[in-house]
Amino acid sequence: MHAPASEESVSQTRDVTINIRAKANQRALIDRAAELQRKSRSEFMLESAYQKAQDVILDRCFFGLDELKFKQFSALLDAPPTRNPKLNALLKTKSPWD
Repeated sequence: MHAPASEESVSQTRDVTINIRAKANQRALIDRAAELQRKSRSEFMLESAYQKAQDVILDRCFFGLDELKFKQFSALLDAPPTRNPKLNALLKTKSPWD
């Protein structure tokens, strides 16, 4: 996993520019939130966007299970595959482009 945005901003030189357009009321709200956290608008926006990007990616590759559900999930993964005649027939069917 990547380091938090605040750690990355300290340890890495920023070498690319990101430009976005916003409405005045959006910028004002962002400025107020940045001010409350004693950050610049750029710092606040970059950290917020970076965190959101991590959340989106993690949402696609992580799911949490309690102990019982994890055991059930593991048992299903470890079990031998069940017979599936329809899948077997599909895999034996010649492709239209062959």
